[in-house]
Amino acid sequence: MSTAASPTSPTSPSSPTSLAPGSGRGITPPDSTVVRAGTLSWLFPYRSALAAVGLGVLIALITALGAFASSTGMSFGDTLKGLMGTGDRATVMLVQDFRLPRIAVGLMVGAALGISGCLTQTLAGNRLATPDVIGVNEGATAAVVASVVGSSTGMIGDWWLGPLGAVGAAVLVVLCAGGAGGRGYRLLVVGIGVSTVIGAVTDLVMSRENDNTAGGVFLWTVGSLSGRDWTVGTPLLAVLIVLVPLALVAGSRLQLLRFDDDMASTLGVNLTVVRAATLALAVALAGVAVGIGGPIAFVALAAPVIAGRLGGPTRVPVIGSALVGAALIGAADALGRVVAPVEIPVGVITSVLGGPFLLWVLFGTSRPASGKA
Repeated sequence: MSTAASPTSPTSPSSPTSLAPGSGRGITPPDSTVVRAGTLSWLFPYRSALAAVGLGVLIALITALGAFASSTGMSFGDTLKGLMGTGDRATVMLVQDFRLPRIAVGLMVGAALGISGCLTQTLAGNRLATPDVIGVNEGATAAVVASVVGSSTGMIGDWWLGPLGAVGAAVLVVLCAGGAGGRGYRLLVVGIGVSTVIGAVTDLVMSRENDNTAGGVFLWTVGSLSGRDWTVGTPLLAVLIVLVPLALVAGSRLQLLRFDDDMASTLGVNLTVVRAATLALAVALAGVAVGIGGPIAFVALAAPVIAGRLGGPTRVPVIGSALVGAALIGAADALGRVVAPVEIPVGVITSVLGGPFLLWVLFGTSRPASGKA
């Protein structure tokens, strides 16, 4: 049997299944329809598909605006010439070698954070259980910051230190919480405590460094895409190519974990394996994203919630969360380059916008959902 509804689960079913329009038999989720071809049939999630198409168009528009957005005063015509490669050499270099790679890296970082947040929220059964709340992002940040101790240049260390720090923090949180499954609130509370301690240690390390090093590191620690190009974009793309399909598989298994453990086990789910694999995927995605873009706040929290509202409550919105996360980072980065004479880091923009969103999540009316917290 299934457990009672809980308002904290981000993507759980909230309405009974209904007869598929025109199917005449069987039951389907209310946001899907049965597609038949001879003896074959499958469910087509039309609401999720429409949301994905709309988000794809939005991301295309954000990419175009991001290429144009700048505090340097470059005109739209010059930007277009730079995109087409027909402008002067300096314009083409600025647009194609600096802006476009930065935009692409930002979209991928947002997708990684969105998927990571979706997995952790669904795994813990709590909307607040995201990588930046339960200590994963702080662990990745601490590892990268530690690499500049004693440096006189203030240059950030290699991006791969982020995943290593994220794994260390995640292991500590899980051990202290007594496991990752069935203890949503405990995982959240322990994660907040670990995050606070690691953050304090990171601040202490930075306070002991010289002004040049501390100033260079500070910009990254608030979340920034400044200077990001294909040297970090290429490995990030490779990581996403490997991990996103695995996250889709994990999402399909998490569908069943929203019932109680006995029901999930009856349906053939190995609870220990699914929970461990899901957490490992979420930590890896968050660690890579933080290692490249810094600890950009609130994207992992907001993306799954928005994606769940757009795509419907009957599925774990892995793809939707990736698209929403990409759109949020792309829009915030473009906004940060035009709202002030000096560029505002993308993490500052997301934090400003994320505060009211967090209050809405905490105090707003959420649809009922099944799961545990």
